[in-house]
Amino acid sequence: MSQVIRVGIAGFGMSANVFHLPFLLHDSRFKVVKIFERSGNKVATKYPDIQTVRQFDDLLLDDVDLVIITTPNLTHYTMTKHAILAGKHVIVEKPLSVTAAEALELAELAEKQQVKLSVYQNRRWDNGILTVKQILASQLLGDIVDYELHYDRYTQAKNSKVWKETGERGVGLVYDLGVHLIDHVVHLFGLPEALFADLRCQHPNTLGEDNFQIYLYYPDKKVTLSSSKYVREQGPVITLHGTLGSYLKYGIDNQEALLMAGVIPQGDWNKEGKEHWGILNTEVNGVHIRTTLETIPGNYQAYYDNIYAALTANEPLQVTAFQAAKVLELIEKVYQSAENGQKIILK
Repeated sequence: MSQVIRVGIAGFGMSANVFHLPFLLHDSRFKVVKIFERSGNKVATKYPDIQTVRQFDDLLLDDVDLVIITTPNLTHYTMTKHAILAGKHVIVEKPLSVTAAEALELAELAEKQQVKLSVYQNRRWDNGILTVKQILASQLLGDIVDYELHYDRYTQAKNSKVWKETGERGVGLVYDLGVHLIDHVVHLFGLPEALFADLRCQHPNTLGEDNFQIYLYYPDKKVTLSSSKYVREQGPVITLHGTLGSYLKYGIDNQEALLMAGVIPQGDWNKEGKEHWGILNTEVNGVHIRTTLETIPGNYQAYYDNIYAALTANEPLQVTAFQAAKVLELIEKVYQSAENGQKIILK
């Protein structure tokens, strides 16, 4: 394979435009050669130098090394399998598939075909999460006992993306946002011992859940994951409590908003202002301190740095399909818990 990775992208919606193309187009290690747009001419208008193709199979020809799938969730399994069998490396927008069994099948198939398969779990590189990792590594709070993550919004309207409102398994808020939060917690703490979930439909006539609280239980801590669409006055996005102190962070990572505004992801493009830094209240060498803690800048570019290293130097993938399958196992248990109203013991 040449040192420049030739990329074909399936889909030209928000995911492709906000989370992938801004990084790929400003990284000389990658070259986007084709975009699959089933109808319309948005690609040609915005990027006339990139070839528009009308069939997914056109991404699977010899002039593409890496296929990125950003189409609706229910298409992921079929498209990913097709691309793997064509010998392509693949990145799939989360979730990898609807079921853990399908995800595991794809992970094993990629190994058999000797291609790389990763899932775009970019939220591992959110600024708050990177800061939490630093806090844990430095043991600033002692032993962690409670961790709470919120991803709240305020909107009176149903999702504008019709395919996210069909009510089918695989398209609700748990698959949309919960998959990010669960992946992050498993990345930090490993698999929980038990879980309990409460899923609700807050918008009138909505077909899929648009509110959730998921509780993950570990031997020494509890993790709470929460998302709602009716939060006009937001509280902390991150609440972390330990035996020595606490850390509270308001405001979600700023990368998405900046990318949507057209900011080029280069240099200190997303360095957070002091007014947004989290509050650290703890003890250091027996001395009580309460101060703000500088937020580590988020870094979605790190995902593509790893992809390049994996494709050119066979470095291990940081986000694997096998990890995605484990997260989907937990999501299946989330729905089971919500339907039965019971705490699920996992191991």
